[in-house]
Amino acid sequence: MTHPRVLCLGEILWDCLADQISTTVDQVTSWTLYAGGAPANVACALTKLGTSAGFVGCIGEDRLGEQLVELLQEAGVDRKGIQRHASHPTRKVEVLRNEAGDRQFAGFGDRNTSEFADAFLQADLIPAELFENAEFLVLGTLGLAYPDTAQAIARAMALAKQHSLKIVIDVNWRPMFWSKPELAKPIILAWVKQADFLKLSIEEAEWLFDSTDAGTIARSLGAHSTGNVGVLITAGAQGCTYYFSHPSGDLEGKVPAFLVEVEDTTGAGDGFVAGFVHQLCQQGRSALCDSAIAETIVTYANAVGSLTTMRSGAIAAQPTAVEVKAFLYLNPVL
Repeated sequence: MTHPRVLCLGEILWDCLADQISTTVDQVTSWTLYAGGAPANVACALTKLGTSAGFVGCIGEDRLGEQLVELLQEAGVDRKGIQRHASHPTRKVEVLRNEAGDRQFAGFGDRNTSEFADAFLQADLIPAELFENAEFLVLGTLGLAYPDTAQAIARAMALAKQHSLKIVIDVNWRPMFWSKPELAKPIILAWVKQADFLKLSIEEAEWLFDSTDAGTIARSLGAHSTGNVGVLITAGAQGCTYYFSHPSGDLEGKVPAFLVEVEDTTGAGDGFVAGFVHQLCQQGRSALCDSAIAETIVTYANAVGSLTTMRSGAIAAQPTAVEVKAFLYLNPVL
C-alpha cells in the first residue's frame, strides 16, 4: 500500500475485556485481550470495507506492541507512521461490561495513564509524505491529555490543512485517560473547532456543547461562516442525528438504529466513523448535498457500528463490505 486515502492518528492498545459480567475489577476472575484503540479501530475497519488507511501512533518495544504491528499488517493498514518507544510499554486498559453488553473502562492496572508509549508520539517523526496523497485525517482527543502527543496532533493537523485533507474528529471522551479531567473540556473544545466533520455520542454533545442538537452544535462551530462543517451525534438504540452545512444549503436529519442482539459495544462508534468515511471516499463529499444520499451514507455508518456490537472486541468484530451489504438488505431499521 503506497498511498493510504485515510490517515488515522492516535492510540492503539489492548482492551482487557472482562470475561464475566461485572461492575468492579475485583469481581473479574479472568480477562481476554482484544486489540483496540479508537484510531486503530477506524483504520482496520476501513481496510475491511475496502478503503486504504494508514495508522500513525506510538507503541512500546515489547511483545504486545509487536503483536499490534502484526495485526495491522494482516489487516492491510499502512504502518509507516508507527513509532516505537524503548522505555514505555504498549497500553492495556481494563474494560468491564454489563448484561446489556455496554462497557465501562475501569483502569490501567497498576500504572498511571501517562506511563504508556502512546503518550509520547513525537511530532518530528511523523512522515509528512503520508499526507501528500491522503484525503482524510481521522483522530480523537485522548492524545491531547499528553504534551508530546498533543504536539504531534498539532503537526498532523497542520499537515492536513497544508495538503487539503478533510479532518474528522471523534471526541471519544474518556476521563480516565486524563490525569486532570477537569482541564479537558476547554482543550477539547478548542481542537474540535478545526474539524470538517465532528462525531459525538449524545453524552459527549451534552457535556461539551450543552446541547444534543446537531444543527446548534454545527452553527457554534462556524458552519454558516465556513460552509464546511458536518456534525453527527450517535445515541445507541436511539439512532443518529446529523447536520451537514454547505454553501448551497444545509441538510439535517435522523437515522434510526438497527435492531440487533448486542454482545459487546466496544468499538461501535469507531465502526460508525469508518462506515461514514468509507462512504465519503466512495461517493465524494459532494454527495452530502443530496438529502437522500446523505441519509443513505449515515444509514451505512449505522450498519457498520451495529454489526460491530454483535461480536466481542473492537477490531475482531468489524464487518466486511459484503457483510454490511447483506445486513442492509436483510435488516429493517427500528
